[in-house]
Amino acid sequence: MLNEIDLSRTDLNLLVLFEIVMEERHVGRSAERLNLSPSAVSHGLGRLRTLLGDPLFLRTPTGVVPTDRATELAAPISEILARVKAVISSVEPFDPARSSRRFTIGAPDGASSVFLWQLLHDLPTLAPRVDICIRQLLPRQGQPVPSFAWSDALADLDSRAIDIAVIPLGDVPARFTTRTLYEEDFVIAMRAGHPLAANPTPANYYASRHLVVSHSGDPHGFVDVALAERGLSRRISLTVPNFMFALAVIAETDLVTAIPRRFAAMHGSRFGVTYVDAPIALPRFDITLVVPKVAMMDAGVAWLVSTLAQFSPSAPASSGERVVTQGTNAASAQ
Repeated sequence: MLNEIDLSRTDLNLLVLFEIVMEERHVGRSAERLNLSPSAVSHGLGRLRTLLGDPLFLRTPTGVVPTDRATELAAPISEILARVKAVISSVEPFDPARSSRRFTIGAPDGASSVFLWQLLHDLPTLAPRVDICIRQLLPRQGQPVPSFAWSDALADLDSRAIDIAVIPLGDVPARFTTRTLYEEDFVIAMRAGHPLAANPTPANYYASRHLVVSHSGDPHGFVDVALAERGLSRRISLTVPNFMFALAVIAETDLVTAIPRRFAAMHGSRFGVTYVDAPIALPRFDITLVVPKVAMMDAGVAWLVSTLAQFSPSAPASSGERVVTQGTNAASAQ
C-alpha cells in the first residue's frame, strides 16, 4: 500500500500508461496511442515496477504479457482512472448536443444491424457531433455455455476496448450492469422460391445444404447441438464470418442458414431472401446491453446507455413465404 510520501510523488500518468499497455500488450503501439516514444514508455514502466514492486509486464517476441500481479491491478486501476475522469468531466458536464466523442459498441452483426439504424436516425438530432464505432463480436464456436461463449466480449469491456457490448447474455458478473433491449429467436433463411420455403418439414430441413456463421470457420453451431440431442446431423457446406455475408450468399444459392428473426425481417427483402420458422425447437434469448458499472460514472457512456436502452423494436414483419409449422418453437441463440 502506498504511504503518504509515495502518493505525493506518484505521477497519475503512470496509471494511464499502465492501462494502455494492458490494452495493447505492446510497447510500440502503446507509445503511438500516448504520443510518446517507445523508450519513454519503457522508462515509465520501469518507474511503475519500482512503485508497485512487481515486473508487471514480461517481454515476448510479439509484445508483452502481464504478470499475475498486473492482472490483479487492472480492474482497481481502471476504476481509479474512471473516478478521476468523472471528477474532471464534472467541471464541464457531458452535453451530447456539443460533444465530439467517439463511442465503441461491440455486438454481433445480427444485433448491431437491428439497433444501429434507430441510433443513427436519432444521433443527428440528439448528438450531431458524436461518432459511433461498431466492433463485431461473435461467440466462441463450439462453446455451449453462454458465459464462456461471450467471455471475450466481457474481457473487451474490462479492457475498455469497447464502451458497451450488446450480446445475447443476461447472466453476467456483478461488476457489470445490464439492460434488456429486446427478445430474439432464430429463423431459417433461404432464397425466395427455395423448395424448403414451401414445405419446411424437419426432414426437408435436415436434407438441405447448410451455411453457418462462424468467424473462426468452425462449422459446429447451436443448431448442431439441438440436432445431436435428437441423434441427427446436417451437412455444413459453407461457413462465413457474419450474417450480412450469409444473406448475400444464400440469395444466390440453395444454401439455408439460421439467422436472427429481426435481422431477417429488416434486411432479408433487399437480398431477395425469405425465411420460415425453424422446424426444430430452439430456445429464445434476450439481446442485452452490458457495460461495466464503473464505466457508468462516465456521463457520456451513461448517456449512450440511456439512449440505447430506449430502443424498442417493433414486432418483426413476416416475409411473404414465412411458414409456421405445427409444433414449432421458433429458434434462438447461435
